[in-house]
Amino acid sequence: MKPWKRRLFFSVAAIVCLCIVSILLCMISADLVVDLFWFDSLNYESYFWMRLLYRYAIFAAATLLFFSIFFFNFRIASRFSKTVLPSVSKTDSKVKRAYRALIDKFQAGSIKLYMLFSLVIALFAAYPLFRRWEDALFYIFGSNTGMRDAVFNKDIGYYLFSFPIYNVIQRRSLIAFLILLLLLAIIYWLQSRLLPKEKRRIPTEGKIHLAALIIIVSLIQSWGYILQRYSLLYTNNHQPYFSGPGFVEIEVALPLIWLELILFLIFAFSFIFFINKRKGIKILLVSAACFIIIAGIRYYSFLPNMVEKYIVKPGKTAKERPFIKNSIKSTLAAYGLDNVETRILSTDLFPQSAKGFAAGPILDNIPVWDKDLLGGVYKQLQGIRPYYAFTEVSVDRYTVEQFHHQAYQQVNLSLRELNPVDLPSSALTWENLHLRYTHGKGAVITPAAQSKDESMIWFLYDMPPKSDYRFNIEQPDIYYGLVHSSYVLSPNDTGEVDYPKLEADVFSDYEGRGGVPCASLFKKFLFSVYFKDKRIFFTTKTNDKSRILFRRNIKNRIKYITPYFLMDKEPYPAVTSKGLFWIQDACTISSMYPCAELYNDQFNYIRNSVKIVVDAYNGSVTYYIAYPDDPIIQAYQRMYPGLLKSLDMMPSELKEHIRYPVDFFETQMSIYAKYHQADPELFFRQENIWDFAKTIKGQKDVRMKPYYLTLNLINPDKFDFLLFLPMSSRGRDNLRSMVIAGCDGNNYGKIINYSFSKKDGVPGPARVNALINQNAAISSRLAPYSRISSKMIRGRMIILPIGNTIFYIQPVYLQDIDRFKILHLKQIIMSQGEVVVMESSLEKAFQELEKISASSISRESG
Repeated sequence: MKPWKRRLFFSVAAIVCLCIVSILLCMISADLVVDLFWFDSLNYESYFWMRLLYRYAIFAAATLLFFSIFFFNFRIASRFSKTVLPSVSKTDSKVKRAYRALIDKFQAGSIKLYMLFSLVIALFAAYPLFRRWEDALFYIFGSNTGMRDAVFNKDIGYYLFSFPIYNVIQRRSLIAFLILLLLLAIIYWLQSRLLPKEKRRIPTEGKIHLAALIIIVSLIQSWGYILQRYSLLYTNNHQPYFSGPGFVEIEVALPLIWLELILFLIFAFSFIFFINKRKGIKILLVSAACFIIIAGIRYYSFLPNMVEKYIVKPGKTAKERPFIKNSIKSTLAAYGLDNVETRILSTDLFPQSAKGFAAGPILDNIPVWDKDLLGGVYKQLQGIRPYYAFTEVSVDRYTVEQFHHQAYQQVNLSLRELNPVDLPSSALTWENLHLRYTHGKGAVITPAAQSKDESMIWFLYDMPPKSDYRFNIEQPDIYYGLVHSSYVLSPNDTGEVDYPKLEADVFSDYEGRGGVPCASLFKKFLFSVYFKDKRIFFTTKTNDKSRILFRRNIKNRIKYITPYFLMDKEPYPAVTSKGLFWIQDACTISSMYPCAELYNDQFNYIRNSVKIVVDAYNGSVTYYIAYPDDPIIQAYQRMYPGLLKSLDMMPSELKEHIRYPVDFFETQMSIYAKYHQADPELFFRQENIWDFAKTIKGQKDVRMKPYYLTLNLINPDKFDFLLFLPMSSRGRDNLRSMVIAGCDGNNYGKIINYSFSKKDGVPGPARVNALINQNAAISSRLAPYSRISSKMIRGRMIILPIGNTIFYIQPVYLQDIDRFKILHLKQIIMSQGEVVVMESSLEKAFQELEKISASSISRESG
């Protein structure tokens, strides 16, 4: 073969091999490369590398540290053993020669042997830090909180950030150093076997070395005893009464830990003295015996049980009082409930304090349309096409312009998303799913309060969006939402359906910044491998501007970026003049707050520290700090610079729509139901535990969930958007409390407990349901609605406080049982005290209730 042909052959072969290797590497690392491109498209490339490299950096640093310690010890041991061994002759036994060969290798400074032993032990010791790398980061980036626990007076930051990783390091370090001690003891023992019988003992240098290691092991174990003291703060021995340590733990278990630590140290140092001097056997044996006895007393329940039975139980409340007080204080602080304001509410029997309320804005904001039932109504009246869906209906407030004036209005709203699985089966082609039907469009907004006598009012409706109330949206397209959609390639040469019209569909091209550019063959191949879909690579419908949009479900999108946040179950949309956005509430949590009660055995500290905004068109994800005083969010801010922004940087149009999250409030109230009892004696007796008020759904009692109302409860001169939860005494139906959380402006996060006295006897929702069912007049008027062609549905019961009067409101709907299942609001039931009325509107119901109440007052005075 001629030289030029040979060169050509090898060049072609090298290029082919390089291409094959590149393709194989691309296939192997597709997930990593795709993630890199995806995070880069969100401007989170540096965050991606930090998340990826932190764990390996921590693991490498821990491994290197342990490796250096162990390698140093093996090196020292080899030096100490170089000068003490006699030569081995041919007449010595094979075993002795084998021992000597092993020791010679060790003495010769075999780097490979040192490195092997050191690396194995180091990997063993460091591996838990690889698994708990985020705990290690909290230790590095965490800080003091300024709050201290009541038992040991240590900063809470120690328990949140340091204590968890200290436990991991202590346990693994103890095991690793014990292994090291054992290996070195074996090495020193083996070399001593080569000495004459009368000289068979470990050399002085070796004894010093082993003694030093025993001291280190003893100190590590002593550190473990110190950490065990703090573990007492997480005991659950006193549940269901209170959390954290009680009299037995502090007065019995804690002194025993100290005693065990002292005896252990005496034993350890007497053991070192004994093996070096062959003296002090009595102290060694006595300390060992005492240590075993104290350990037995501590780990067996006899002594704690005796103390509990004969000392604590006779005066349990007095003995446990300071510890109950600690538990109450710690739990309230851990759940952000230490600043709850309590207002005592004395109720009026008749609605005199509520007179004239019908003329005010309260009436315009009572949510008689249940958001859980509106999805079907929106689908039927505004779905336009079967493949458009209203996944979730949310509650919000907007300043609505009507009749040349602006009104603060509570509304229901939902975004019109594309749900491709609802396309006809014949249309479920690859082209339709990934190129043509790519996005939803617009939203619907309706007032929360409507009546039977008027048709549905639409603040925003249709495609493209229309509004008679000045809801103008510059970019109404929805590429990212709650629907679990697959990837789409946009823009493309097929054309994307923008919205349907009677004569023909209107098409558009995506012009946003979302997704990853995928015009190149390399990226098309990469995404073909990632999605296991060869059509991405072979399609001819993409162009130079094409981008691949994926991970379009906003919950999954956020979870993929920040898996460490606990997210509220219901993200909600915000309609602005620029476009449509999603707002997701997220919480930081920990299970390491001292003396605080665990919620569902998951965590005992929570803060709603983050508001996350997702652009429905571009898919950008922006994190805003809602609670800057949270030490955990402060740690994340230092950990990942550039990820979290100040809430002041949120656009004002979005900031107007942030709200107190339902799941977070529900968690808080689950704790507050028990921990509102501030007096330790009352708390211990558990006589005033609350529960979420119950209502009847179908034939079952169900707990009421928090819901939003627009009322002037915080300030009588101003209407606020509030999160509201009624609570009753456990096991009883009387209403005991109404707890609200502010959502607007300076009142955001302000929690107020409106408490009723037991003597008021305010009926609860279940009792009101019974009154409605027992009302013959209402039953007779509802009977015609139960005809064959329709189904009657009684909606969610609304508890409405106005002045000192509690009203109950329940809408009655009629649902067609044909294929459309359209829901109609037919009647409003209103109750106050023992009086129940039903009318076609809120105004009429209140007027009738007022008339009956006035008549009752006249009879009482007559």
